Amino acid sequence: MDAALEPVLEEPDVPRGSVSAGLKAPRRSRAQALFEGAGWSYLRFGTDALMLALAVGAARLGAPDFALREAPGLVWTFPVLVLALLAARGMYARRLEVRLLDKTVHVVGATSLAGILIIAVAAFVEPDARPGPLVAREWLFATAYVTAARLVLAVNQRRARVTRSVGKPTLIVGAGQVGAQVERRLNEQPELGLRPVGYVDANPAPVELVPDRGSPVLGPPSELGAIVQRTGAQHVVLAFLSGPDTQLLPIVRECEARGLEVSLVPRLFDSINVRVGLEHIGGLPLFGLRSIDPQGWQFAIKHGFDRVIAALALVLLSPLLLAVALAVRLSSPGPVLFRQRRIGRDGRAFDMLKFRSMRVVDPEEVRRTAVLVQPDTAPGGVEGVDRRTPIGTFLRRSSIDELPQLFNVLKGEMSIVGPRPERPEFVELFGPQIRRYEDRHRVKSGITGWAQVNGFRGKTSLSDRIEWDNYYIANWSLPLDLKILAMTVITVLKSAE
Repeated sequence: MDAALEPVLEEPDVPRGSVSAGLKAPRRSRAQALFEGAGWSYLRFGTDALMLALAVGAARLGAPDFALREAPGLVWTFPVLVLALLAARGMYARRLEVRLLDKTVHVVGATSLAGILIIAVAAFVEPDARPGPLVAREWLFATAYVTAARLVLAVNQRRARVTRSVGKPTLIVGAGQVGAQVERRLNEQPELGLRPVGYVDANPAPVELVPDRGSPVLGPPSELGAIVQRTGAQHVVLAFLSGPDTQLLPIVRECEARGLEVSLVPRLFDSINVRVGLEHIGGLPLFGLRSIDPQGWQFAIKHGFDRVIAALALVLLSPLLLAVALAVRLSSPGPVLFRQRRIGRDGRAFDMLKFRSMRVVDPEEVRRTAVLVQPDTAPGGVEGVDRRTPIGTFLRRSSIDELPQLFNVLKGEMSIVGPRPERPEFVELFGPQIRRYEDRHRVKSGITGWAQVNGFRGKTSLSDRIEWDNYYIANWSLPLDLKILAMTVITVLKSAE
């Protein structure tokens, strides 16, 4: 962490998670002017404007002479329209996380709509004009330039946040289990740019009841002003207090008066998804909780597409599958395919297929060398003695060993995208221990999933994996599946390097 930004404890012997009396306010980094707050919005807007101007210039350089003579005023309207549409889509708003795959869709939509509007207006203003060829070139260059520039900006902002050269000191109101979970998530994802510096709570739970709480409790909500001055906090996350919710209103008012950004963890956060709707009855806000039925028609269509895609993939990949099967057969004695019992949708068991990556041994030897599963740790990876063959090591690293699961998809036992299936013995073990573990069996298991592409593969936190799996189910959509597939390709390419 940058020493200029790191809060310094005046009492170095303050125990972890205890009440602290004094934090010195951190000095703000110069990079904050570019990568945080209003400066970040201005930087993106200015970069987009520059890229769009370059796109217009590049489109005109090689355009046919007749295209350059057609409605020149409308052609230069293109970058203005794109900027207006990007602003209308909230592309310059302050957000915690910048996901390029999400924003690329908005860039393509804005440039496409701007091009369509220009051609439509030209048809009314100058019926004989043909701006189509030049507008098409503008659309192509603008989409490429703006997307590339935003990628560069996002990568640099992410790097600055991860290295802690920029970031907003953040207070968490509520030092209980939910507050500790917020702190852990923020520490695990420094790219969000929020650095927990402490808790605000009048009656914090004892440290032994909240072992994940790492930052100190700085004082009660009544001392929020003084705490903000000491820590230089710029963001406040409202988690759960032990008292009534009415205690939060004065905190929100004071944060607004001090110009602090405020985030809120809603009470029914397990039931909140991207489809939640906000309505008002007079001055009373109502959130409409809208969910997709995993047994409904949307998932039926998804599973239909799964089988079509699996069939096409098996045909296209058949040369690779045959080559791998031959390599496995020649690498060591034993079957080409490895079958393992797994639990899928509605708790139904099935045999999941993989290319065999290990040498075959006596089952008794497997039982003797089996290792115990650690608390809150998912099984996976190399368990016990490493029995991988040379070809098996490559297959696992490249994830090619998973390709036979396309047959499971074709049979209707699995989906292309979904939570990874687990072995029956672990389902029985984890079900009573892990909160909402059984909820993941509402849908078919997948070859890849939201948890996997976010780093929860092998021996990782099981509770975190379940959280991400249930997020996927609650927020499922076709664009989310496509996003996961794109992230899967990127993840596989990185792991194969």
